[in-house]
Amino acid sequence: MAVPPLAPARPSNTGRAVLLAVSATAALMLLAGAAGLLPGAVALALGAGAAALCASAYLVRSALDIHHTDGTFVACRGAGFVGMGALATAVTALVPWWSPPGEVLWLTAGLGTAAGCYVLGASLLPGAARNWPIRLRRGFDGLCLGISVGFAAYLIPPDGQPHRAALPAVLIAAGGVSIVAVVVLRARPRPVPAVWCADGAGLVLASLAALAEVLALGVSGPAVPLLGLPMVAGLAAAAGGGSRRGLPVPPAAPVNPDRYLASYPLLAVPAAVGVVAAVWHLLTSPGFDTEGVVFAVIMISVLVMRELLVVRDIRLYAGRLRVTEAHFRSLVAGATDLTLVLDERLTVRWQSPAAARLFGLRDDQVLGRAFGEMIHPEDAGDALAVIRSVLAGEHEGGPPVLVSARLRDGARLWRDTESTISDQRAVPEVAALVVHVRDVGERRHLERTLHRLAYLDQLTGLANRQALMRDLLAFRRRPGPPGTLLVIDLHGLAEANDAHGREVGDAVLTEMARRLRSLTGPDDVPARLGGDEFAVLTPQSAVPAYALATRIVAALAEPFQLPGAQVRLHTSVGLAELAGATRPDEVLRHADLARQRAHQLGRDAVEWYDPDVELLLQRRMELERQLPGAAGRGELDLVFQPVAALRDGRPAGVEALLRWRHPGLGTILPEEFLPIAAAQSIIAELNDWALDEACRHLRNWAGDDGEFWVSVNVGPRELLTARFPEQVAGTLRRYGVAPDRLVVEVAETWIAEDLPAIVAALSGLRKLGVRAALDDFGSSQSSLANLRRLPVDMLKLTAALAQQESEAATMEVVVGLSRRIGLDLVAKGLETPESIERALAAGCRYGQGIAVAHPAPAERIEAYLESHRADRNP
Repeated sequence: MAVPPLAPARPSNTGRAVLLAVSATAALMLLAGAAGLLPGAVALALGAGAAALCASAYLVRSALDIHHTDGTFVACRGAGFVGMGALATAVTALVPWWSPPGEVLWLTAGLGTAAGCYVLGASLLPGAARNWPIRLRRGFDGLCLGISVGFAAYLIPPDGQPHRAALPAVLIAAGGVSIVAVVVLRARPRPVPAVWCADGAGLVLASLAALAEVLALGVSGPAVPLLGLPMVAGLAAAAGGGSRRGLPVPPAAPVNPDRYLASYPLLAVPAAVGVVAAVWHLLTSPGFDTEGVVFAVIMISVLVMRELLVVRDIRLYAGRLRVTEAHFRSLVAGATDLTLVLDERLTVRWQSPAAARLFGLRDDQVLGRAFGEMIHPEDAGDALAVIRSVLAGEHEGGPPVLVSARLRDGARLWRDTESTISDQRAVPEVAALVVHVRDVGERRHLERTLHRLAYLDQLTGLANRQALMRDLLAFRRRPGPPGTLLVIDLHGLAEANDAHGREVGDAVLTEMARRLRSLTGPDDVPARLGGDEFAVLTPQSAVPAYALATRIVAALAEPFQLPGAQVRLHTSVGLAELAGATRPDEVLRHADLARQRAHQLGRDAVEWYDPDVELLLQRRMELERQLPGAAGRGELDLVFQPVAALRDGRPAGVEALLRWRHPGLGTILPEEFLPIAAAQSIIAELNDWALDEACRHLRNWAGDDGEFWVSVNVGPRELLTARFPEQVAGTLRRYGVAPDRLVVEVAETWIAEDLPAIVAALSGLRKLGVRAALDDFGSSQSSLANLRRLPVDMLKLTAALAQQESEAATMEVVVGLSRRIGLDLVAKGLETPESIERALAAGCRYGQGIAVAHPAPAERIEAYLESHRADRNP
């Protein structure tokens, strides 16, 4: 029967005081009887009877209180039976008063009743036993001890006759005391109140047995009341202990705790008592009588039965142990963990059978070896330090300690493992460290695979964006300079994919990653952000980082030699210092803004981030948004740069220069918005508008000889379209302008892109009568070689030839060549009188620049022409 939890209650102080007062009064009465002031039997009846009645009432009242207050039925039954035993003691104490001398029958009956009540009460006390089988088994163990004690009591007196009448009482008392003692001593845990109760009950029973012996011997006088004193003390102890409710709840016990081998001392004690008594009897008496032999046979029979029960218990326990061991072995053999047992010197004393299956380890390879020899040298230091901390008790009371290390298996290969260290030195059956080793190689491989998928670009093997953001955060936390981030954008990869296929594009990206690795150091982190965008995170400061960026640009400008294809790419690189931002994403944004600005500046450019870069980008985005509708809103305008004869200043023509009159940003020059127009594929629309507007103004202008011309800049893409000659012819017809008064300018730097096609286009314009000019002549190494092939009528020299005195000889050569092939020559960039003098000295016929005339709108050009007419015709 399970014992419910008990509330920590105590008997009332009033009841305890009454019990003590009555016990003290009873002791005084007994002392008075011993002194002869009262008859001995009367003193015993009054003193012991009163104490017994008080103890009985106290225990019964406590039992009722326990039951009504806590409902602990077992606890109240135990106290109640002890109270009934006290009541039987009170009745037994009256026997010497009224029984005849030498008569102990009624005293024996009362003793038997009291013994039975005390045995039941002790068995039902909390913690004594869980159920009736255990109580009966403990009662039988106590009975064995009691029979042995009774046998000894029977044999030890030398004559053996005077105590025959009291022998039943002695046997009953011995059995009762023995049973109560065994029940209480076998209780786990052993409550102190229960021990007091058992001691008191044993003292009462022993006193009653002694009283029976005294009465059987016919002894009277002070001896009778003196035997009541231990009886009163025992009653007080039994009442005090049996009424206590504050007993701890027994802990969870293992299976069949009463059948452990700890029962053997209970078998050895009665056997030893019987043997000692028999030897004593043989030494002091001639031999055993019939009763002694019968008594010995009973004792031996009981002990044999006890032995048979113990053997049965051992067999049952051994059977359960074998089953448990088989279960344990099956669990350990089929476990996915290797179990090792280490002593305090960390020597392996046992390994589980799963060692061969899991790690290929034989017992002779492991047992007797130091555990540290099995660990990889790089991991041994940390692992052994953790194990020694366990030995030092630093993790006592906590969960098992986890150790990660590589262990050598039976094939002498290193395995990634995790081990839990459990300190079992406090367990006597183990007394060692228990190590559970698990192979985590597959898990680590999966972790590395997931890491590769999560933080590496699968095509190039470089770090991806997520890994870069993680490393950006780590770089900011490391000591020293915070470092620099480079963002690299490839230009031309989409064209390579279109021309050669995706496989070639992937090969280009792979080669790009290889070149980046070759240029970066061990502390740098090259990464692919996605598509054709890469990055390099370097701990270097600004100047070395810029040098690294220029090396990257130079390396990536080299052609990518691939099977069946050669790809050329260009790059834009933006740099941002990590110290200039508070968050990793902000650093990446700064570098990307610098990269966009580098792309605006031209091919293979490198640009640092600063706040002005962001302002310029915002300005560009505003221009990109508003440029497509600028012509329709009337925001485009033309200004005209006059071209005049250098000797007399006579106007020869003008160059139409496009301007964007932005309502919010003011005048925007072509150098800024034409690249935007080209990126948005609307430059043809702007050129069409400029051509139409220039011809409209030219209709109203004329020189003295009607040869005043206007030149319009045309890009190679527009020039090479099939509709361009028809568009030019239609515009000239619409405004009635002679074709030779229109000059189409083509930049000399564009000629090398597709020379045959440009020659054909210019030839088509010449058939219309439109003249062509080669702009910025002298800016390319192929100028002289291509000059004879181009159907042009005019050369406009690059400004550097006129502005630099050292280029005077070059200018003379160019002027001489142009005269031989019949070309008009215009010197551009004349900004000072000295540059005009150099152009005249070289033989240039025409000049253009602010030293000749400033660019002006159409109205001022008309005034400019009128003033020159007036000067020539006063």
